[in-house]
Amino acid sequence: MRLEITCDDRLGIAQDVLEILRDHEIDLRGIEVDPKGKIFLNFPELEFEDFQHLMPEIRRIPNVKDVKTVAFMPSEREHFEYSLLLSKLPDPVLSVDTRGVIDIANDAAELLLNEQGQRLSGQQISHYLTGFSIQRWLDKQPREATVQQVIIGGAKYFADVLPIWIHDDNGKNNFAGAVITCKPQPLSGAWQRGGNEEAFSQLIGDHASMKRVLREAARMAELNVPLLIQGETGVGKELLARACHQASRRAQQPFLAINCVALPDNVAESELFGHGKGSVGPYTEAKKGIFEQAHGGTVLLDAVSEMSNGLQAKLLRFIQDGRFRRIGEEQEVRVDVRIICSTQGELADRVNAGTFREDLFYRLNVLTLNVPPLRERRSDIQVLVDHFTVQACQQLGRSLVALTRPARERLQDFHWPGNVRQLENVLFRAISMLEGDTLGAEQLQLPQPSALPENVDLDLDADTLDEAVKKFESAVLRRLYPSYPSTRLLARKLGLSHTAVANKLRDYGIGKQRKRKPTDA
Repeated sequence: MRLEITCDDRLGIAQDVLEILRDHEIDLRGIEVDPKGKIFLNFPELEFEDFQHLMPEIRRIPNVKDVKTVAFMPSEREHFEYSLLLSKLPDPVLSVDTRGVIDIANDAAELLLNEQGQRLSGQQISHYLTGFSIQRWLDKQPREATVQQVIIGGAKYFADVLPIWIHDDNGKNNFAGAVITCKPQPLSGAWQRGGNEEAFSQLIGDHASMKRVLREAARMAELNVPLLIQGETGVGKELLARACHQASRRAQQPFLAINCVALPDNVAESELFGHGKGSVGPYTEAKKGIFEQAHGGTVLLDAVSEMSNGLQAKLLRFIQDGRFRRIGEEQEVRVDVRIICSTQGELADRVNAGTFREDLFYRLNVLTLNVPPLRERRSDIQVLVDHFTVQACQQLGRSLVALTRPARERLQDFHWPGNVRQLENVLFRAISMLEGDTLGAEQLQLPQPSALPENVDLDLDADTLDEAVKKFESAVLRRLYPSYPSTRLLARKLGLSHTAVANKLRDYGIGKQRKRKPTDA
């Protein structure tokens, strides 16, 4: 029998309820208190006479509003919900404690792992999964999840291992084991979570922000929806896009990239969608566009924010249904490609400025990766320096170069507006021109920070103070804007709100701004 007691919160009200149960010699099996003002009791079925006396006594307790019987306790409902959900999941799911002993195994796990007919609960997980020491991983009490190859019955599978941390009332975190999800298909099958781990090996970074980007990228790589990669020039957006392709189920299919800035509008349309015979000239042959050539694979649209309005409209229709027409042809073509777009800064700023279609933005902005600039992850600079030094020496076929401490300090302190690509180029040039095997700070050719424009006139005899301040403010914004092309980045740099910076840029005519609609006279 279960009772639901509705009451106002009062110190000692649960104790009053328990005293009544004790007086009636009722064996209490469970009690649950809901912070929203409910107490639930679980005890054996009572005879009608006993139950008839019990209910009025509970109702007479101060602050009790109502008492009624219910079919189940909240925890019972929750338990059966989780059990039903686990039993219906197609993937094997197991929960293990800190010693690697299985606590929970769903039906799919029993079907995959249980060959002797005995229940998995209470068994060591290491008896069933090999190829990865789960116990050694548990002993480290990890904070981050991991995806590992494991061997079950001689076949390779993916195991997604997530640590369990429980917070107690004192705010202390306690490690309680792990939840493991296995895929019943072998790794060679169609499903690949995060694909090949080596796909992201060229993206180097130990900073937490970069690790987070790579973790998200590994999970997004498997999804067959548009991906938007945002970041400043030189941060490695195309490298990340290629890694996502290599880590996906499309890895064996083409990966083609096109720079939306480098081609005129009419040429870009032909490159993307192709053209029919004689459509772009009297003697031209029919040509397949990038999308047709990459059928089954991935297309990277680099600098998509610079795409013209006409091309944006055609791209929007293609994303919606996967169909398009070649230039000069009426027959529709249908292809299967995944679209990855990259852009400097935030594409939302282009939408606000009126230079990018809002409907296309929401089509592309399904999954987003924001690659941090190098200046925001300075702990990665020395790791990248070592990597590019070895790489440059190998390309040049020379012995390994050692960097002096002053050289490393100068590289560490530089602002790197060109990000990782600039760091790579600086090191390659310095090493290629180096005569010895030691690279000092004097051999590093780094651009000097540009000074503020000298035409800032602060002659208050000619200008008011307000006009002089505006001139100086405009000069500062013009100097910083090329390094911070996103208004959000610039606002963060200056410690101002995004709206305030956007208004100042518009007032001073800096950057591309939304064209105002003409007003009727």
